[in-house]
Amino acid sequence: MSLTARVGLVFAAALCVVIVLMTFERPPVNATQVGFRGTAMEQVVNPRTQAVRLAANRVPEAPEAAETDGERAREIYENVQVLGELSVGQFNRIMASMTEWIAPEQGCAYCHNVENMASDEIYTKVVSRRMLQMTRTINVDWTAHVGDAGVTCYTCHRGRPVPAEVWASTILPQNGLQAPRGQNTPAPVANLSSLPGEPFTPFLLQDREIRVISTAAHPNGNTVSTNETDWVYSLMIHMSQGLGVNCTFCHNSRSFANWSTSPPARLNAWHGIRMVRDINNDYIVPLTPLWAANPRGPAEGPHMPRVGPAGDALKVNCATCHQGANRPFYGAPMLQDYPELNMVSQGPLRAASVATPQ
Repeated sequence: MSLTARVGLVFAAALCVVIVLMTFERPPVNATQVGFRGTAMEQVVNPRTQAVRLAANRVPEAPEAAETDGERAREIYENVQVLGELSVGQFNRIMASMTEWIAPEQGCAYCHNVENMASDEIYTKVVSRRMLQMTRTINVDWTAHVGDAGVTCYTCHRGRPVPAEVWASTILPQNGLQAPRGQNTPAPVANLSSLPGEPFTPFLLQDREIRVISTAAHPNGNTVSTNETDWVYSLMIHMSQGLGVNCTFCHNSRSFANWSTSPPARLNAWHGIRMVRDINNDYIVPLTPLWAANPRGPAEGPHMPRVGPAGDALKVNCATCHQGANRPFYGAPMLQDYPELNMVSQGPLRAASVATPQ
């Protein structure tokens, strides 16, 4: 064998090793059967990455429960619009918890003028009211998805003024290679594949049809376009990564489109998609004027983006709450320690110093 041939063989072998190492996870990897025998319905867990996820999904210790008796917060404090039904003790407990959940470094000053706590001059106070109403809506109206566990501000924020996992519309590069719907620009959302890097607008903001697989051997009149299919598969990859699960967590590998043989998690995900769509349309997007007027956050910081490159609000997706866990905090009962978040007023807000977006 010539020297050139030997060099080529060594190069080919090295390339194969690199491909194998980059494609597969090194052992040990645990696989658990979750579906019917012979369907390859398994959940694969890497103990090394699982340890990181467990550490990232720890719930902070809840403060001691507050007395429910006594004067109401609205009777003692001025301009209390959404938590006025709480006792003073409950109100102060939630305020202290929200500080730790959202802005532990900035403290009360993140939302309040500490010289005049009733003022609405800092826009984050107006935003927080609407977010409290959103939290109550999730806990009361979307139990089909969140169950009894519920959510708190910490479910998304986890000590950050802006949640780590959010999305906004993208501005596609004009380089002559870019496909119209975002293909050919590998994005982490689509696991660096050639699928669209922003599949959220069609499904988590708009109400586009997600079912793209024909239910018969032949197309049978299926008019779904390739673009729509690309969007759906990109969204599915996001959901798989965001929840830290395989496709078979929600689907029967024998027939992805068949509902009757799908695991129960598929129905839960169906409700989750609609919940996220509701959150984005009813609570996030209407606050866009406030975020657009403060694109880097409050004047005193922290200076973090509040809008995307196209000027739209940073919206939520599946990973915003789940952050790598099939259930946020692996099912920890968040609402159990904070029943006050089921008592938020859903009445209209009256802004004292800043006009509330309509």
